[in-house]
Amino acid sequence: MLALLGVAQLMLILDVTVVAIALPHMGEDLGLTRTSLTWVVSAYTLAFGGFLLLGGRSADLFGSRAVVIAGLSLFTVASLVTGLAGNAGVLLGGRVAQGLGAALLSPAALSLVVKLFDGEERNKALGIWSALGGAGAALGVLLGGVLTAGPGWPWAFYINVPIGVLVLVVLARGPADEPSAQPAGRIDALGAALVTGGTGSLVYGLINAGTYGWTTASTLLPIGVAVLLCGLFALRQRTARNPLIDPALLARRSVASGTFLIFVGTALMISVFFLGTFYLQHLHGYGALATGLLFLPVAVGTMIGAQVAGRVIGQLGARPVSVVALAVTALGTAVPALLDGTAAMVAGMSVAAVGLGAVYVGASTTTLADAAHHEAGIASGILSTFHEFGAALGVALTSSLAAASISGTSGQGITRGLTFATATALGAALVAQVALARRPRQTSDRATPTHRET
Repeated sequence: MLALLGVAQLMLILDVTVVAIALPHMGEDLGLTRTSLTWVVSAYTLAFGGFLLLGGRSADLFGSRAVVIAGLSLFTVASLVTGLAGNAGVLLGGRVAQGLGAALLSPAALSLVVKLFDGEERNKALGIWSALGGAGAALGVLLGGVLTAGPGWPWAFYINVPIGVLVLVVLARGPADEPSAQPAGRIDALGAALVTGGTGSLVYGLINAGTYGWTTASTLLPIGVAVLLCGLFALRQRTARNPLIDPALLARRSVASGTFLIFVGTALMISVFFLGTFYLQHLHGYGALATGLLFLPVAVGTMIGAQVAGRVIGQLGARPVSVVALAVTALGTAVPALLDGTAAMVAGMSVAAVGLGAVYVGASTTTLADAAHHEAGIASGILSTFHEFGAALGVALTSSLAAASISGTSGQGITRGLTFATATALGAALVAQVALARRPRQTSDRATPTHRET
């Protein structure tokens, strides 16, 4: 079951970066404008981030496995439609549908992992989960290069179809997860609309910041709308009979600390990938396939970091693991900031990936440490939402800092972006040292998997 859920999650992460290298080819074949090309990536991220809390709450109410199957079905069909697209409208519509399917699938799948495993087994399972998620972004660059240089860009989407169908067939025959002991209640439709609009508007504003700047109306207006909608959402959750999320959940130290880690870790990872791919392709002239192959050690580094963290975090606790992981990340980003050349860039990204893989494990175990069985879905949704926020902010900040390199042939902007990433990782390590719990957390009895209770 862990293998199946991991493969499904890997598909979602791959789809964030697999299209990056294929964008120029899509533009040529479909006659897309620069704005349309930007939205090929952003439409997926926007829908993914905007509906995650709804997906997490749905998993708690209707069962994680049922929501996983629904989300994966939608994602698979949308992938086929996107690959067959002959114009910008169908392409972007397919990407939005992919994002919606991913928003249902991702928190429900993670919720199911939390329910299936307990204690040290859970730490190891989350290590595997984090390795797949972190490495998926790097593998997406590699796969995108291979497919674009081979059968063509539509296969970046077609490849999801047979994998999705196979996973669906096996999952449909598997055992259903037990219903929560809590009353089912109903979906808070108004709360869902407010939080989806608020998170979607925030992601949209962060995306625009990288294109139009931080002080323009295109950036400030959607961010202002997001603040308003999220404020109304918070008010709604205090008055609703069946709230989408318990406000006390966000106030827990474990949830606040874990979401901070996933937010910073994802922003750093996306920044490193953005700067690395641009450096290799634009400044050093590597093709799509060569760039993808150079990212292979980055994917391996992510898996190594996550696996090591998953094995030791139960004994050491999340705080030392996360602090050391962020320090390793800072070391990795400092290498290409100080040294020029392909070798320095690939080596630095690979070292940073080891640290970031471990950060993901620290974030997952911290956030879910105190989650009760009936809260696993929404806690996973919160974690995934901040993952998308981190990705959007990382792209926006990095594109602004690296503007000099994007518009010319100088590497000055790349160096500035990597220096900022190094400082951010070191600052986050200091925050983690203060914010995270001092002692290793033992798995809460409230979070014991249902199949063991029965």
